[in-house]
Parts: sequence; structure tokens; C-alpha cells
Amino acid sequence: MTVVGPFGLSVRDQALEADVQTGLAAVEAGLLDATKSDVPFITEAAQHLVLAGGKRFRPLLVMLAAQFGDPYAPGVVPSAVVVELTHLATLYHDDVMDEADVRRGVPSANTRWGNSIAVLTGDFLFARASHTLADLGPEAVRIQSEAFERLVTGQILETAGPTDGRDPVEHYLDVLGGKTGSLVAVSCRFGAMMAGADESVVDVLTQYGERLGVAFQLADDVLDIASDSHESGKTPGIDLREGIPTLPVLHLRAAAAAHGRPEDVELVALVDSDLTDDDRHAEVLRRLRVHPALEQARRDTVRYAEEAREMLAPLPDGYAKSALQEMCDAVVHRAR
Repeated sequence: MTVVGPFGLSVRDQALEADVQTGLAAVEAGLLDATKSDVPFITEAAQHLVLAGGKRFRPLLVMLAAQFGDPYAPGVVPSAVVVELTHLATLYHDDVMDEADVRRGVPSANTRWGNSIAVLTGDFLFARASHTLADLGPEAVRIQSEAFERLVTGQILETAGPTDGRDPVEHYLDVLGGKTGSLVAVSCRFGAMMAGADESVVDVLTQYGERLGVAFQLADDVLDIASDSHESGKTPGIDLREGIPTLPVLHLRAAAAAHGRPEDVELVALVDSDLTDDDRHAEVLRRLRVHPALEQARRDTVRYAEEAREMLAPLPDGYAKSALQEMCDAVVHRAR
């Protein structure tokens, strides 16, 4: 058993392990090459998060999905570079919107160079992703553009909030399908498609990725409340401080509205207060960490991860399928 990729995923077959490790190494080289510029400062800014590491969750999914076709096909590694560059670009923009101080255990780009440089660097990464994508053909361009539209739409809907009468939890889960599920789904789709897998297999893996992506983000929601910065690599409670409602907070609000318990109403009021105050922010985190709303969010994470696992049923048994199933377990483990 060898540990590779995010969350200590174990691969139990030497050939699969070799394919995955070789593919991820090629992706890493591709990321460094794609983030180089003739201007040294742009290279430094563009490689800031690449060099900080990261889970490489999406490239790993590309490599595993490619196992259902020809994993050595020429489009597999470039497509993994495209999805990771796109993801990295969104992180630069997210940190500006969230006013984050830390990302992947290092100062965020906006903290180091300011918001303007961070936004423009994200744009630079989007441009480089598009350049690589163009070599993969018009179908790949169409798929990526549709996913990117969903990603941006999800971000806009999160910012705008639910319309009157819409259940905030349902709205939020739809947001996550766009913001996170879309790009994870494309990672699985590209891996299988570039490897020449059957269309039915491509469809199964795309649906798996959509659900796994939502579960992954829900686990992040739980970690944002439950972990410290050493565990998660970023400042805890960022969304709380910015007033962005994540699933534990939405469940808290629903409980307060449904049952009116004084302690819940009081905690909602604290959540809605000025959380730029460090003491108040710490108090909200402390109370949310022991509130049933956090456990309810964990259960939702498990539900989406199990749905992802169920989507894999039509695929042939083998080490690649087992690894994808273990990804579901790993996502759930992050939320515990």
C-alpha cells in the first residue's frame, strides 16, 4: 500500500501507483512551465500558490479517471494542468473577496502584494489555462467554458443570496454544485474523455465528480469551523468573518427559526454581529464547534460522498474504481 495524492489516499496496485505518480509529476512540471513569464515578478506571483503545494485533488481525479481508457494518451496531463490552473486562479480571486490572510500555510497573494496584483495574477492563470486548453480541441474548450460559466454563476449566486421564499440550504447546495462540483466533474470528465473511455463511462465519472466536489466543499465548511490553521493551512472562520453563510451556519439559522431556543437565537445574533472583533469571532467559533448544526453539516457531507460512491456502481471493478471509492471515504474523514 502506497500513499499518494491528497488525504493520504492509498493505492494498492504498483502499476496504478506508478501511473498516478508519473502523471502527477508531469502535471507539476506542467504547472511550473505554464506559470512562467518573461517578467520575473509575474512568474513569482503566478507560482506563489503552485510552490505552496496543495492537495492536487483535481489532477489526481484526472489521472484516476484516465485509467478507464488509455492513461498515457497525450491529452491527459495537459487537461489536468488546465483544471488545476483554473482552480488556482479562482483561489487568487477568492482570497481577495474573502480578505484572506493565509492560503495553503503561506501569506495569501493579496496580503503579500495587494488586491490588484492578486486579481490580475488570477486572470493571468486563466489565460494560461486557456492557452493549454486550445490544444485539446474545440470539445474540450466547450466543456471547460460551460464549467467555468457554472463556477462563476455559483459564485455570483452565493454573493447575491437566495431569492425570497427559497430554502437557504437548497440554494447553498446549488451554489456548491456550480462553484466546486462543476470543476471537479470536469476533472473526471477530462481524464476519461482524453483517455478515450466509452461515453457511458465518461458520463458516470462526470456525475461522480459533481457529487464528490460538493462533498469536498462541505467538508471544507466543516473544517472552517472545526479545525485550526495548522490543520487546514488557512485561517479558520474566514467565511464567518466575512458573513458568508456556510452549511453549519445555515443549519444554525434554520434551527433558531424552527425552535426559537434562546441559546440558538443568541448565537445567530453573534454570527450576525461584527466579527472583525477577534474575541467575538473566537467566541462564535467556540460555540459553533459544539453545536448540533456542525454535526448536521457532517451528515450532509457523508450523504453527498455516499451518493458519489453509488454513482461508481456501473464501472468495472478494479484498482482504479477502488481508489475512487476511497476518495469518498477520505472526503468524509476530513469532516470528522
